[in-house]
Amino acid sequence: MPSRKSLCLLVGLALFVSVSAAGQTQAPAPLTDEQKLLSAMHSIRSETLYHYVKELTSEKFGGRLTGTAEYNACADWVIALLKGWGVQPGGDDGTYLQVFPNPYSLVFPGGECVLDVPVKSGKGEPGTIKKYYKYEDEFIPGGTTDSGEVTAEVVFVGYGITAPELGYDDYAGVDVKGKIVLMDPEAPLWPGDPAGAFPKWRPYTFHQYKLENAVAHGAKGMIYNYGPIGNPNNSFRQGFVYHHVGAAVVADVFAGTGRTYADTVAAIKKELKPRSFATGKVMTIKNVAERHPEGVGTNVIGVIPGSDPVLKDEVIMIGAHLDHLGRMWELLPGADDNATAVAVGLGVAEALAKSPIKLKRTVVFNFFGSEEQAVAGSKYYCEHPRFPLDKTLVLINMEGPGGGDKIGASGAKTYPAFWSFIEKANDRSVHRIIGGGEAAYPARPRQDSAWFFWAGVPSLTFGAYGHEVPYPTYHNTKDRIELIDSETLQDLAQLFFVALTDIGNAEKVDFRIKQ
Repeated sequence: MPSRKSLCLLVGLALFVSVSAAGQTQAPAPLTDEQKLLSAMHSIRSETLYHYVKELTSEKFGGRLTGTAEYNACADWVIALLKGWGVQPGGDDGTYLQVFPNPYSLVFPGGECVLDVPVKSGKGEPGTIKKYYKYEDEFIPGGTTDSGEVTAEVVFVGYGITAPELGYDDYAGVDVKGKIVLMDPEAPLWPGDPAGAFPKWRPYTFHQYKLENAVAHGAKGMIYNYGPIGNPNNSFRQGFVYHHVGAAVVADVFAGTGRTYADTVAAIKKELKPRSFATGKVMTIKNVAERHPEGVGTNVIGVIPGSDPVLKDEVIMIGAHLDHLGRMWELLPGADDNATAVAVGLGVAEALAKSPIKLKRTVVFNFFGSEEQAVAGSKYYCEHPRFPLDKTLVLINMEGPGGGDKIGASGAKTYPAFWSFIEKANDRSVHRIIGGGEAAYPARPRQDSAWFFWAGVPSLTFGAYGHEVPYPTYHNTKDRIELIDSETLQDLAQLFFVALTDIGNAEKVDFRIKQ
């Protein structure tokens, strides 16, 4: 019989062998590169991105109008996240900020839009009653209006264009001095007209031109048939007061004139001849505003440097404008425009910064300011690039990526070499319906990608579509977080993460249009 000591030794040895074997079977095998990629991709969570949108649209950031203290606080919040993940600064003087001049206006409560409606008393004597229009549903103060009140006759001036070289002048034959002008945005021709004449009209489509032309002709105020939607993208002229108005106001101004708005505009477009006239209607427009000519804007720029000594000079840029409209006079939160895009950019930044797969090429995250103020932040960047534009392989820009379950991109067909990476990443990971058209910017710049496109940088703008909204949300108080699809945000961020990893480590990349 073995001794007690021998039994103890045998039991101990058996236990050691058993534990060792168990430890060996439980030890995981090293992750493959594909498994590392998938693990990092799945670290991007819809809950986190939803939280970012909630934070960006909060009262404390005040609608994120570039130049305001609230916008600056929002920029600081973004910077703190980037810094915490180890994303390096890419702005001026070792900071995350690229600074540029940015005058802005604040709009306060107290605005009014009132029409004097002619009536007859019971005795047949003429008189008027005042019709007050409803804020946001029927009018919104102009984003660069001055403070003041104007009561005057309304003169319809078509598109507000004076173009002698085109033989066209909406102000010919009408006197607008001291009056309120009613005009439409854009021009009688649109991009893609069969005769190809639109480029000659393009300079006259800018909001700034239209306002300044009205001032040059002596007008004191303007009701702009634009929505009504909020928009701080215009000129400021001291003493000039204006509103953006909708169909109800326009219809009331035309009522009783013997003309209809639809027929009048159709005739202008058909014949390319003005149909301006004094309406005989008197309106009062009033705004309370404050101009800040000393305003300063910023782009927030973060960088994840490439690891390859040669390829690190090549840049992949993710773009999303950080700003919105501020308050006009109520808060315009800008959830899908463009807090959702910022959230996606942040999700990609964190995943790439923490990914065990390091990229050979450099990735730049550019959260633009002043997109809503004449697309000024991206314009300034292209004029003062922090990274050479000829080394920037592509700008992957985003506008409203939270509005549906399908993903689209302007530029998908223009840059097939780039798009192949997107399709491969989609087939490999998120499996969304994706597609898009050509990159075309024939009219005034409406997105940050326009300036990069015109500078020769391959530029695409991604968004989401497919959901019906219960009411209009563009540039008004209703663009709130309740309507966004956070699962789409997650999938788009994961899609970008996978595609960027492939692009960042590809042997050779060239997305530029071949002439």
